[in-house]
Amino acid sequence: MEADKKDIEENGHIAALSYIWAACLIPLLFRRKSKLAQFHAKQGLLLFAVELLGAWLFPIPIIGWALGFLVMLLSLLGVVNALSGNFWEMPFLGRYAKRMKF
Repeated sequence: MEADKKDIEENGHIAALSYIWAACLIPLLFRRKSKLAQFHAKQGLLLFAVELLGAWLFPIPIIGWALGFLVMLLSLLGVVNALSGNFWEMPFLGRYAKRMKF
């Protein structure tokens, strides 16, 4: 999948918001016609759900820290790829994001 140049220029920064906690709702609700923003918003929504479910694990040494580091790494990679206009599929979560219909 590839975004056109206009979509990247207009929605790349909005798509990057998808990976910043609950800000994933902004592109999901307000950039409905942007393929780039919708793709990243769906992945960001799933990552947000992992953060919420994993919140009780974060204080646990090693397990929580590893999950927290993984979430931060995936968020950073998501932001970089969204700003670049890439349709980067997150490991594991990406396949479920593809199936989401809004």
